[in-house]
Amino acid sequence: MERGQINKLTKEDVTVVDTKIAKKSIFGTSLGNAMEWFDFGIYSYLAVTIGKVFFPEIDPSVQLIYAFATFAVAFIARPIGGLVFGMLGDRIGRKKVLAITLIMMAVATLSIGLIPGYATIGAAAPVLLLIARLVQGFSTGGEYAGAMTFIAESTPDKKRSFMSSFLEVGTLVGFIAGSGLVTLLTFLLGSETMLAWGWRIPFFIAAPLGMIGLYFRSHLEETPAFKEMKETTKERKDQASLKKIFTDHWRSLLICIGVVFFYNTVNYMILTYMPSYLSEQIGFGEMKGLVLILFVMIAMIPCVLLMGRWADRIGRNRLIIAGLIGTIVLSIPAFYLMDTGSSVGAFIGLLVLSCLFTSFQGTLPAALPSLFFTEVRYGSLALTYNVSTSIFGGTTPLMVAWLVKATGVNMLPAYFLIGVCVIGLFVVTLFVKETGGRSLRGSKPTVEHESEAAGLDPKTAFWWKEELVKREEQAGISPGLLGSQQKNVSNLQ
Repeated sequence: MERGQINKLTKEDVTVVDTKIAKKSIFGTSLGNAMEWFDFGIYSYLAVTIGKVFFPEIDPSVQLIYAFATFAVAFIARPIGGLVFGMLGDRIGRKKVLAITLIMMAVATLSIGLIPGYATIGAAAPVLLLIARLVQGFSTGGEYAGAMTFIAESTPDKKRSFMSSFLEVGTLVGFIAGSGLVTLLTFLLGSETMLAWGWRIPFFIAAPLGMIGLYFRSHLEETPAFKEMKETTKERKDQASLKKIFTDHWRSLLICIGVVFFYNTVNYMILTYMPSYLSEQIGFGEMKGLVLILFVMIAMIPCVLLMGRWADRIGRNRLIIAGLIGTIVLSIPAFYLMDTGSSVGAFIGLLVLSCLFTSFQGTLPAALPSLFFTEVRYGSLALTYNVSTSIFGGTTPLMVAWLVKATGVNMLPAYFLIGVCVIGLFVVTLFVKETGGRSLRGSKPTVEHESEAAGLDPKTAFWWKEELVKREEQAGISPGLLGSQQKNVSNLQ
């Protein structure tokens, strides 16, 4: 086939996905993500009780610090888990690894509920708690990046943002379920019963949830992009490796770290730090602040789906940039509303910031996997996402709380958000290419129906192919993922 001969694509040039299979993939992966945040919610809301059960010999004023220290230690294990499971996912498949991470998460969460307290086994109790948290962090390192990868590779290009946004719906549902369950049990059982044995109930519930999630994940099909990659590269020996990722994809790694920086900093600021801010700085009761956050998260769910829908229509970058600018402009007014001490003002201020944050939740689960080629997508995404989250996102509540206490300035969180979003705006506008409606790197265009192939522009459909062809030719290997026909298409660009 001579250069210039391809004017339009045919059904052989695209991957057709079954909508029913895509929906099953979304449900199975989102359920696992919901379980992760269910654990996040119950541990956060039970921090005071856990401090009393596992650290009773420590001064009550620092029991909470120790409880949150065991929570934070999971972030140490996340990058290691991301590296191990990410590299494994690029070699043996996304589906298998996601099943492993879910089993580990379920077992570790159940174990926390089974650990005897300090009064029974002494110092061994906090040690076992620490080990369980490390296992949770290790499994989480491969969970979220794998879920993003799996959904992105299983959905059609034109609907990828909307379908991927269900992953963040799982995040919100899991957190709401976990924190809501703890609140309900505390109300029904009372503080003394919760301290005696009631705190274990949420951890026991996580086990059957994990088995349900495992059932659905075990019945999923491997992603079309991964199957295509394995078929076209089965005779090649240049499998994904850490060296390959750092030497060939360093630019995408840095971009991903920059995007995850502002994404998770805003995330942990709103969902993790704000309850403490409302309680300690504004003077709300602890329960009042938690309930406000719960109502805000419920309101966020339709907003996330709406943002995903818009992203497929107008482009992801436009929404991300709008969210960043909106946060820069409205952070100070939102915190002024919270600083009034009014419940209504606090709710409106939280809702404004949260709705702006949904512009990231509805777009980035689809945009981040688009930064990497199929052969290294899982490993690269897991590594960068978890490193950036552990360094920046996970430390946000601690850093902001310390700054507020050191300066005595209640508006400091607003200034912090503004600074983070200014950096994010710089990263997105200068370095992030628009990927809405386009094929994933190293993959054919993905459609719902064969008839869509004729309407695709080859230059747009294979917009990243030329880079891969050049890379393979420089390596002295024959075109693998592209094939000769796709190489001709790239020559049109």
